[in-house]
Amino acid sequence: MAETAAAKPKLTEEEFLRLPDDGRKYELVDGEAKEVPAGFEHDTFVMRIGFLMYPFAQNFGYLAASSAGFRMVTGNIRSPDVSFVLRERLPEGKPPKGFMDGAPDLAIEIISPNEDWAELGRKLGEYFMSGAKEVWLVDPDKMTVTIYKSLTDVQVFHADDEITGGKLLPDFRCKVADLVALD
Repeated sequence: MAETAAAKPKLTEEEFLRLPDDGRKYELVDGEAKEVPAGFEHDTFVMRIGFLMYPFAQNFGYLAASSAGFRMVTGNIRSPDVSFVLRERLPEGKPPKGFMDGAPDLAIEIISPNEDWAELGRKLGEYFMSGAKEVWLVDPDKMTVTIYKSLTDVQVFHADDEITGGKLLPDFRCKVADLVALD
């Protein structure tokens, strides 16, 4: 007689919010707290990107770091490394106290050396299904930024290339090398 593994109960959003802080980054995926690769170096890129974008974002909406959660249409809670939401999408023009319904207008993910590529692909799909207008994958090791305007409209930028904020952040311009510099 084969033994069946007991089904692990799915976490509710409220239970997920009450999990103790162990210093690692998690997302709620299919009812489980899934660890997302991050670390000190990773967070320096998050801060750099936010610092560079802030002057161009503040008049149009809100930038957030990886502790901001977004409720996907799948029910998963995703937390991009950097996110930008246009003010016009927010109730009364202010960010919600808890998780936001839908994806940010711009979701930025910083690629880690131990990235789960299948999960990242799934996340990209969820972002677009949930209303994202752009998703950027920043790869500091390769010094590239891959900009998705949809799952089929993709462009890769290299160290010396200039990227822009497009329609979301029209005045933002930056060389990829400046975005992923550590000094």
